[in-house]
Amino acid sequence: MIASPEHLLQTAIAPQAAQLDRDPKALHQAFQTLGNHNLLGLKVKKEAGGQAWSSQAGYQFTEQLARYSGALAFLQSQHQRCVQELAASNNLRLQQLYLKAAIQGQVGLGVGFSHLRRVQQPVTATATTDGYVFNGTVPWLTGFGIFQHWLLAAQLPDGRAVFVLAPFYAIEGALSFSPPMSLAAMGSTQTVTVTLNRWVAPHDLVLDIKPAGWIHSVDATYPLTHNFFALGCAQAGLDILSQAQTSMFPAIAETYSLLNAELDRCRAETYAAAPSVQRLQLRAWAIDLAVRCAHGAVIVSRGAANYDHHPAQRVYREALAFSVSGQNNAVMNASLAHIRRQTPAAKRLIKSH
Repeated sequence: MIASPEHLLQTAIAPQAAQLDRDPKALHQAFQTLGNHNLLGLKVKKEAGGQAWSSQAGYQFTEQLARYSGALAFLQSQHQRCVQELAASNNLRLQQLYLKAAIQGQVGLGVGFSHLRRVQQPVTATATTDGYVFNGTVPWLTGFGIFQHWLLAAQLPDGRAVFVLAPFYAIEGALSFSPPMSLAAMGSTQTVTVTLNRWVAPHDLVLDIKPAGWIHSVDATYPLTHNFFALGCAQAGLDILSQAQTSMFPAIAETYSLLNAELDRCRAETYAAAPSVQRLQLRAWAIDLAVRCAHGAVIVSRGAANYDHHPAQRVYREALAFSVSGQNNAVMNASLAHIRRQTPAAKRLIKSH
């Protein structure tokens, strides 16, 4: 990654990581800081005001940001995803209204389509002459009070999914938001549940209509996208282990060395995994590594790690969140298989066969 973003993260983001984890206003300001430094349209073409970064450069940025603030890394990833959809849309009106402002962080955009992975759809849409009528519940939407709009998706009767840009404020009788959830990790990101009661999105709010099974095809092709959050979280745990090293406890240095070497291997294999059929195994490995590095950080921090403001506590909770973010059934099964392989009973069974 180029030097200037990394320097920004180290000097402007890392020192306030604890505050960003707890304070939505501080998190919002940090989000705008990224926009002020042209870091919120990383994959958008330069002609549209973006940075046109390669996928690898974007992954490196995600990993670095997750190292210094899991909350900001997750929040901006929601925005960046919507910005990409907006930039790729044929809706020129919405692009003219919001794309430049979104890239600069003046307008925040959330995403609400992970529910498309579910067998039983919690929200549906039907076409009318005026647009699309939405009914149901979006279980997770991040950015309440921070973002102004969000990308709503719902399955149509024919299996396709319609994507519209929805307002991030209540509309009486049609669109309502729960209070922000009391989450164990990254609560400052203000995640809510949305209820839609015959809310009508006119045609001029439509960004795209995607084919049936679109999200499952994306998951199958890019299951490593979330690896970079876990890798960054693992590095954050190692940073704490590194700082705790002392000649009185050589086991800390030995543990740090082993985990750091493993992280280097996992990172190298992840970045080289584009054509690999082992993507799910790599995802499970990265998750497991983040948890172990975070746990190591807790252990060397001793009782102080039980303070909710302690860096080790924050990183440990972020490891929890990154274990399940973007999870589908295949990722869950791969993670459980990885856990089984680590147990003594499983190792003996595998060896006996």
